[in-house]
Amino acid sequence: MMSPVEFFKTLPKKVCPECGQHVEEQAESYLMECERCLSKKME
Repeated sequence: MMSPVEFFKTLPKKVCPECGQHVEEQAESYLMECERCLSKKME
């Protein structure tokens, strides 16, 4: 059985569905878009 730490290390990086860039993940964040795409939506 895989340890929880190993499980999370093997997950693929989150990718922005808008532009395809890798999203810098933060603890307790459920955002799917990258900062650039989020800022465009706010305008």
